[in-house]
Amino acid sequence: MIRKAFKLSVISSMVVGFLTGCQLTSSTKSDASLLPVPMFKEVTNDFPRAEKNLRQWDTPVVADLDQDGYPDLLMNDHGFSLRVMWNNKGNYSKPYDLIMGDMHGISVADFDKDGNQEIIISRGGGSGSNARNSIIYRVNKNRKFTVVPDFKEPLAFMRGRTVKFTDADNDGDLDLLNFAFPSKEMIQKDKSESYIYENNGTELILNNVLPTFVKADGQKTLLTDFNGDNVIDLLIYGHDYVRAFQGQGDLTFKQVTKSVLPTKYRDVNGIAEIDYDNDGDFDIVMTRGHEFVAGETFFNEQTKTLGFYTKRGKFTFDGLKVGDVMNIENLQSQWPNKALYLGESAYEYMYPGETHSGRDVRLVNSDTLGFPDTTEKKGTYLGYVGNQEWRLVVNMFSPSSGILHGVESYPAYDHKPGLSDILLENVNGKYVDVSVKAGLVTAENNMAIAIADVDNNGFQDIVIAQRGNIVTKNESVVYLNTGKKTFEENVITGLISTELGARGMGIEPVDYNKDGRVDFVQGNERGKWHLFKNTFDIAAKHNFVTVNVGTLAQDKVSALGALVNIEACGNSQVKRVGSSGATYSLSFDQNVHFGLGQCQEVSKVTVTWSNNVTQQAKAIKANTILNIGQFN
Repeated sequence: MIRKAFKLSVISSMVVGFLTGCQLTSSTKSDASLLPVPMFKEVTNDFPRAEKNLRQWDTPVVADLDQDGYPDLLMNDHGFSLRVMWNNKGNYSKPYDLIMGDMHGISVADFDKDGNQEIIISRGGGSGSNARNSIIYRVNKNRKFTVVPDFKEPLAFMRGRTVKFTDADNDGDLDLLNFAFPSKEMIQKDKSESYIYENNGTELILNNVLPTFVKADGQKTLLTDFNGDNVIDLLIYGHDYVRAFQGQGDLTFKQVTKSVLPTKYRDVNGIAEIDYDNDGDFDIVMTRGHEFVAGETFFNEQTKTLGFYTKRGKFTFDGLKVGDVMNIENLQSQWPNKALYLGESAYEYMYPGETHSGRDVRLVNSDTLGFPDTTEKKGTYLGYVGNQEWRLVVNMFSPSSGILHGVESYPAYDHKPGLSDILLENVNGKYVDVSVKAGLVTAENNMAIAIADVDNNGFQDIVIAQRGNIVTKNESVVYLNTGKKTFEENVITGLISTELGARGMGIEPVDYNKDGRVDFVQGNERGKWHLFKNTFDIAAKHNFVTVNVGTLAQDKVSALGALVNIEACGNSQVKRVGSSGATYSLSFDQNVHFGLGQCQEVSKVTVTWSNNVTQQAKAIKANTILNIGQFN
């Protein structure tokens, strides 16, 4: 489907301003500065990323690890390393390797109230062959890391997936959700590996487990509060349909899917909470789409580029009319099946460097003549079979993908059509589907979601990372909130990933330079990390306020999970500290950003910590940062 560009008339009617006199007005005056130009610009000087295509995991995790007021980043290059990028007052440092190996979910918080942040990392289990428990690092204000020893009763050994700190019993300390990809043995015993740990002040003690419904990769979790009782509820998804669990306030959860959700939503890749209508409760947005399937191909007729994806067996890609030279870009396959076998003798190609990241290979036909009779060894086989044609066979269990250049033609693949995303409005604790009415109607294959007020008009917008087709650049979509319970789609975003062979994966908001405009960090599975700076002219003309939430001095209650409400010129907004569209992880950005439109002052700010203690501030000038709570 071809999306239309954002037209001037649409932008003009959408700009909602809040005047100093607290009157709500709509601007309809044409303005050349509001013409459709990219909203974001990729920056590299402030973001010295690793220039490799890597199998990343989930969204970047945003957290102020050294507590200097600037949000740092944790970037998970799945199976390679977990990297830290320190924020030096608006400039990120070169990535620092914290831990190498197979890592999944990440969560950050000072769970033991010692004044330092802890980072919990869910470690992978080698597809079930190497069960391990989550590891915890402590980081001090001098950016030094130490490993926290195992508790007296260590965290469960598992094929780790999701870790999220949350105060599940509202007692002012942070408990832990620690969910596993369930093993066959536990499924056969009808036992759950979705563990809930209680914080006893110094250690995390197993309290109970969720029911056993979670199978395969179904541990994706959103923390929200759908019934408005200030107790955290869960939406769990990924495998099969989305399920809702209502928190009971004692670290237990009751499944209430049928009474909360209007239907069984499947093929959901991301969920985020959003108060899209500013009525004080949390609505949700779901992104949906199909994953790649074994043997799927994409062909770009204009650039003569063929992309393939396969897994779980042997697939042959024949009739590759390329000519004398084969150029392969971003060839990805996992250990231990990374071998590339060439020609009739199937001799192994010797890569000049490391092989975990995507490899670029140039081969000539005279070095790859013929094709072997058997392809039983695990790996990738390539040979020149004559008449300008090549043959490619991939035989492995783990996912493999790559880009072949110069392919003259290739049969069209019958791809599944895209799926529409879902906006569910919260009506008295139950969700109502308002997707069509709100303007979320485009059917695509979408992966990840982020919520932020991109244009600073006082209403939360939706940013969606698309899966893409691996043979063309991939641009994320922004739905701008009109303030009238509708969204306008803007595809001229500038949120463009140009690397081929990559799939859109995760996107996270962060005002990294603290200029009052929300920027985004985006990751692409089998691709690169990107930092996109907000250059949207409308956002620059609108006002903002940032509420930096610290610890509640009484009992040292963490800011994570705290609710921030503001009132400005008749408009009320609410956000949760750490709320994220991340599937397995959880960010902890204490800088909570609110757009104000043309409003010049916030009349009241109310922060409610997880133990339901509140603090207020009044008469906050626009375009300032308000510190509320205690800071070390």
